[in-house]
Amino acid sequence: MSGRVVEGAHGGGGVESRELVRDLFLARLGNPVLNRLDDFGLVDLPPGRVALTTDAFVVTPWRFPGGNLGDLAVCGTVNDLAMSGARPRYLTAGFILPEGFPLADLEEVVDAMARRALQAGVEIVAGDTKVVDSGMGPFITTAGVGVVPAGVVIAGDRARVGDVVLLSGDIGRHGIAVLSRRAGLAFRTEVVSDVAPLGGLVAELLASGCEVHVLRDPTRGGVAGTLNEIAAQSGVEIEIDEQAIPVVAGVRSACDLLGFDPLHIANEGCMLAVVPGAEAARALAALQGCPEGQRAVMIGRVRHGGARVVARTPLGGRRLVDAPAGELLPRIC
Repeated sequence: MSGRVVEGAHGGGGVESRELVRDLFLARLGNPVLNRLDDFGLVDLPPGRVALTTDAFVVTPWRFPGGNLGDLAVCGTVNDLAMSGARPRYLTAGFILPEGFPLADLEEVVDAMARRALQAGVEIVAGDTKVVDSGMGPFITTAGVGVVPAGVVIAGDRARVGDVVLLSGDIGRHGIAVLSRRAGLAFRTEVVSDVAPLGGLVAELLASGCEVHVLRDPTRGGVAGTLNEIAAQSGVEIEIDEQAIPVVAGVRSACDLLGFDPLHIANEGCMLAVVPGAEAARALAALQGCPEGQRAVMIGRVRHGGARVVARTPLGGRRLVDAPAGELLPRIC
């Protein structure tokens, strides 16, 4: 490839662009569809309803403890599809690269995408590259396609009184990991992002035969923001038990130090599941049988009441859990 940094010519469609695609992108992400180098990816889909999603990833800094921009681009897109009950199948990716960005760093990002795509069982079948002025990126935009099996109906407005709320793991690690790198903070124990694809976890939950009403990955806005969205969509009250929610020591210490509520901090590798109360034990067993769900717990119940989220405190009281307001942690994904 020409040079060892991204140059304006890499986005110009000429020789340099072809070298970048051939020697960097295809070398890591290549598959029979992408290798055709058409302006589209022509793929086959199994029977079922098609789930589509689109996303953009602008995390600052692009590398953080536990992952980088490439990990987020694949996992975030796959997880949005999985929350519909879909089996993620194909992704597309657009790269917005600042002029002067080291190609070794771009290789690191694309290597992460290749690893995560293999882990998630998806293929990246189309892409694009644009070069912008230095200091403006890197960014990645994505689209994803999955297929929802027959009989699976999962949506944010399906929470019902008597349902329980399950959480697949501890919370807050992604937001604190990104903040620690951005702000140069050092904690006694390094907080590592939980970024991971969740399609396999969802597949195991559905394979258990449990009826699943709602699935969500609590990214921006954290658990508080996500539960408030579900409560509003379904017109129910959700009561959670603060003591039941797992928070690792490093996240707890950082939140205490900085005045954050762990319920407001972003996650990239855990999910919330709302299932009928009678299905709670079977659903928990299915989640706990997967590596991504070993720490799964029941954290709350769906009750009659206004569209709101309340928490039972360790002292036995109840407090209103609002969605976060303002820009708590900018560019965490």
